[in-house]
Amino acid sequence: MRILVVEDEVGLAESLRRGLSADGHWIDLAHDGHRGLDLALTGGPYEVVLLDLMLPGLSGYEICGRMRAHGVTTPVLMLTAKDGEYDEAEGLDSGADDYLTKPFSFVVLAARLRALARRTALGAPQRPSVLQAGDLFLDPRGRRCRRGPREIELTARELGVLACLMEQPGRAVAKQDILDEVWDTPHGIDPNIVEVYVSSLRRKIDAPFGRRSILTVHGTGYRMAPDGG
Repeated sequence: MRILVVEDEVGLAESLRRGLSADGHWIDLAHDGHRGLDLALTGGPYEVVLLDLMLPGLSGYEICGRMRAHGVTTPVLMLTAKDGEYDEAEGLDSGADDYLTKPFSFVVLAARLRALARRTALGAPQRPSVLQAGDLFLDPRGRRCRRGPREIELTARELGVLACLMEQPGRAVAKQDILDEVWDTPHGIDPNIVEVYVSSLRRKIDAPFGRRSILTVHGTGYRMAPDGG
């Protein structure tokens, strides 16, 4: 998932970032209310927003209320050190979907996030926002790629080719299918141009890590190893 964490306690925010990243999620951080609201409205799109209640600038109540007023329906899990039924009621009334009081168990937090994401997923099927093959992660919408904790810079075309392969792990994808998906005007372009981008991807996502994730399927095209090589 792509998750926005809005938390002014830098140590806690960093701990959440590390823990959630280790679970395979993409994390964006904000440490004050104004930055958090800006990301919630214009960043992402996010599957879940993890929102502290007491923040400098704008409170979690205000951020959540403004998100809903702007039509942002992203699920919100509100965190607070305050404990009481009125605080919880106010948080839920402002548009939050769930509420967790500090201190909390990371295991419980992760389970709550998954539950919120499942609720959102009910309905029309959609592509996952973050693609994964082993420790290789790709966020096509955010145009970000990483192998484990290490970010990898890719061009827009490289991102498109990699997304085509990672959306169908283990399955052979024809060069022409990649061309049709990634190039705006594929007609008249030699499908072998795909080889150039695959070679470039291998140099970036495989060679530095001693991996072999993009495999050649002779006579067809390429396939992504499900375990990321």
